[in-house]
Amino acid sequence: MNKRASGILLHLTSLPSTFGIGDLGPWAYRFVDFLVAAKQSYWQILPLHPIDPIYGNSPYQSPSAFAGNQLFISPELLVEDNLLSKEEIDGKIKFPEEQVAYNSVLEYKKKILKAAFMNFQKNKAPEDYEKFCQENSSWLADFSLFMALKIKCGGISWGDWPEDLRDRKSETISLAQRDLAEEINFEKFQQYIFFKQWSHLKGYCQEKKIQIIGDLPIYVNYDSADVWAHPELFKLDEDKKPYVVAGVPPDYFSETGQLWGNPIYRWDRMQEEGYLWWINRLNQILKLVDIVRIDHFRGFVAYWEVPAYAKTAVNGRWVEAPAIDFFSRLKEEYPHLPFIAEDLGTITPDVKEVMNHFQLPGMKVLLFAFGPEMSTNPYLPHNFSQNCVAYTGTHDNNTIKGWFEEEALPEEKERLFKYLGRKLSAEELPGELIRLLMMSVANTVIFPMQDILGLGAEARMNHPSTWQGNWEWRLLPDQINDSLAIRLKEMTEIYGRAN
Repeated sequence: MNKRASGILLHLTSLPSTFGIGDLGPWAYRFVDFLVAAKQSYWQILPLHPIDPIYGNSPYQSPSAFAGNQLFISPELLVEDNLLSKEEIDGKIKFPEEQVAYNSVLEYKKKILKAAFMNFQKNKAPEDYEKFCQENSSWLADFSLFMALKIKCGGISWGDWPEDLRDRKSETISLAQRDLAEEINFEKFQQYIFFKQWSHLKGYCQEKKIQIIGDLPIYVNYDSADVWAHPELFKLDEDKKPYVVAGVPPDYFSETGQLWGNPIYRWDRMQEEGYLWWINRLNQILKLVDIVRIDHFRGFVAYWEVPAYAKTAVNGRWVEAPAIDFFSRLKEEYPHLPFIAEDLGTITPDVKEVMNHFQLPGMKVLLFAFGPEMSTNPYLPHNFSQNCVAYTGTHDNNTIKGWFEEEALPEEKERLFKYLGRKLSAEELPGELIRLLMMSVANTVIFPMQDILGLGAEARMNHPSTWQGNWEWRLLPDQINDSLAIRLKEMTEIYGRAN
């Protein structure tokens, strides 16, 4: 990321499709073609892992840090692979175009994937299926059994399973593997199809010289195959329950902090094992993407630890993590460290020291820039360095238009106008702020698709610390067109960022 370039942030869920959610089918390829036509270099996405309605369908709360989200499997590509007929995918459900209806999508995809699995079983498994299972055995066996057991146990958290299952007693596990063989194989099949479809899409991106920026949540969900299979790597009590959990102290987003509730790593054990679990995890994501945005980077330097019984994140404490040792080990595996450090929020000198030591680019978010002391505000373009990734906003922010209309204080608007040298309407503002970042010294600039389209608060992706109504926004088919690509291409060329 050492040359001038730009890209678009758009999660797969937001792509158009007739099946209720964006997927790995035709529209993913059309979006890549749009990026090429607009001379963009990057497609940034959110985590690709399975989601759970219990956690508001958040891609940051998954039952696996390794598996892919089966909802992204394209029914149309299943037809191309002769695993389904056109009649089987043409259901009577009419999904809304403008948002993801997760419950309906989950029901529909489960039905057609079951049908595809039944057809898959009628023939001898292809060689690439056996190869996939072997190459991913370190996580796939645990994940598939975990998901099958979740269903058998009524969906409750693994920490509340019968003790022999909870503690993975070898005899009990062997019996479960035998009794749940069909369910386990169905989970493996879904992962095989996801990774096969994703591999084809990534190959298309490489052919078109589009790099994918992925997203790595720092923490994993407690109710996950990862914690169940490796409890020794997390701060759990004798009943395998967390006694401390993760979060962040009060900040821009919340007066009481954010209580995420994820279990916290035992960095001492990870260090003893040469960070093998982390290396396996990063190897997995780097098969899928080219560059990784590390969410909540400061947690690798020091993390906010909150007692498990707490109701808010206020009464936590900072605990140091072995950042230098950890990233030195990663540098042995990945000499160029293809990472972006999400360094938003409360950032202390020790975090900056680690980033500088490893020359990791941080993030600059323009919507954070219009408070007091503008001359020294790190989020304003005149204070950028080349080695950073600048955004108008992220998935956690309002859109530019939504921020201006609903959140910006009068004094922030006044500072914004002074910085731009003139007053602008809410409709004009997105284009001008995109231009402002395009002309900046930052090597890399990324824009949420909603800002490129000039959309308001109705298109916001996520409200941090809330569980309802997030991750639902979708792009409409007619919103990406030739005229939009031309406008973005012209700006990209003017400011020396063309792919």
